[in-house]
Amino acid sequence: MWFMPSKSKIVQLVASGDLRLSANQTCWAAQAAMEEALGAALKAEGWEVKRAHALDTSKKHGFIDSQRMGIEVFRGIDPELPLIVAEAVWQYSHHVLPGLTTHRGPILTVANWSGQWPGLVGMLNLNGSLTKAGVKYSTLWSENFTDTFFKTKLKQWLKSGSITHDLSHVQKLEKVKVPTKITALGKELATTLRTDKAIMGIFDEGCMGMFNAIIPDHALHACGVFKERLSQSALYHETLQVSDSDALAIHTWMVKHGMTFQLGDDHATQLTRDQVRLQCKMYAAALRIADDFGCDAIGIQYQQGLKDLLPASDLVEGMLNNSDRPPVKSRDRKRTLLEGLPLLHFNEVDECAGLDGMLTQRVHRALQQPVETTLHDVRWGEKFGKDYVWVFLISGAAPPAHFAEGWKSAEGFRQPPMYFPSGGSTLRGISKPGEIVWSRIYVQDEALHMDIGRGCVVDLPREETERRWQLTTPQWPIMSAVTYGVSRDQLMAKHQANHVQVAYANDAKAADECMFAKATMARALGMQVNVCGTLSR
Repeated sequence: MWFMPSKSKIVQLVASGDLRLSANQTCWAAQAAMEEALGAALKAEGWEVKRAHALDTSKKHGFIDSQRMGIEVFRGIDPELPLIVAEAVWQYSHHVLPGLTTHRGPILTVANWSGQWPGLVGMLNLNGSLTKAGVKYSTLWSENFTDTFFKTKLKQWLKSGSITHDLSHVQKLEKVKVPTKITALGKELATTLRTDKAIMGIFDEGCMGMFNAIIPDHALHACGVFKERLSQSALYHETLQVSDSDALAIHTWMVKHGMTFQLGDDHATQLTRDQVRLQCKMYAAALRIADDFGCDAIGIQYQQGLKDLLPASDLVEGMLNNSDRPPVKSRDRKRTLLEGLPLLHFNEVDECAGLDGMLTQRVHRALQQPVETTLHDVRWGEKFGKDYVWVFLISGAAPPAHFAEGWKSAEGFRQPPMYFPSGGSTLRGISKPGEIVWSRIYVQDEALHMDIGRGCVVDLPREETERRWQLTTPQWPIMSAVTYGVSRDQLMAKHQANHVQVAYANDAKAADECMFAKATMARALGMQVNVCGTLSR
């Protein structure tokens, strides 16, 4: 156990930011306010905060904004003193990961409980990355840094160098009673995957510093899944080969099926018809490349590189993950590619989500349940009535099957210019009420683990949904989720990623069976599985 020397009460602080200047500048005010409140809380405990890097007046922000800068900053940090990584924004974990891997003093990751910018999302990604890297750390969060929970846990960290959280909601799968038939199904599906094998198409590995989202090849191979490493430059080229008539047909199909696009004429700030048509071309290109290589799933990085060439990939991703989607012919026009089936897409090349999605689709197909699945950011949440209701908010697109009226409930808004200079439509909607299974695969000690649980999506009043949208990112699809038997603080303490995988089932009994079958399948593939929470509210 670590103890602070009595004569030294200094806490060093760093703030990892985005790679994009526009995002760092826009979000800096929130970060500065968060650091001020955090500093006041530390001062009240008799501790001094030493910020390890200054505000850059030319850049107009005070974030570490590159891996190189992070390495330079950590050269000036005392490796023995306690260190806080403070986050009120989305951050690129690789900016600070090199320095954190060799820091010997206690590490605390802290985020503000706010939906304004994805600070909670950024912190969860850093936590998952530190876990994968084998770096010891503690984590904490607060709305105003004056609440009893925060102050108690902060005192614990300042005294001992670590924090204990309530993890009583977690049980190892081996200690949970699973129906015999479901156990047999899970094992059978695992054997089939290992025998038949599957291909995961990776359009440029690693996105936005998400070290936690990259599965080591040996761990993936043990599951019977292998990577086909593809290039986004190939996707760009193939997109430009798709005909205008194909793009028009795809766009027309969505409109006829009820999707509404909020179109304008200003490319810099509005969604234009040309942006949508380019997205339609990318959709066809992605299907054709996946067909070329026999991919069972694909992940498009997009955020860096491709964002400078094409509109956002989100509309593409939402379409791909839906069974009912615009048809695309093979290049020779003789086949309709994956007719009536989704092509599993894992947002931001999150390979852990991709593997989870593969298991989900196989389990749900075997149990005759909806196969549409997607990841969401664990963005934020608040209590509503008797429930704690999470805002699960993916950064652009969810499958229309998750909306109450499918495509008729789908809307297309321009992606925020701060993140997406080339625009592009989102695939926005409100997730319908129903029973869900949530899960996360992550890497720890070079092995794969899974946390899995049950929950539901609740139907909030429209004005409450709109309020939550305005407090987060209103262009993005939203899921109002309740995690059964898992509190806000329990989920934050245990979850090992910015993303959570979700899938619907037709009723509670079916959802229980899907959860247990996927958990059993994952265990049979060699993963350590934790069942989290309860089967009902």
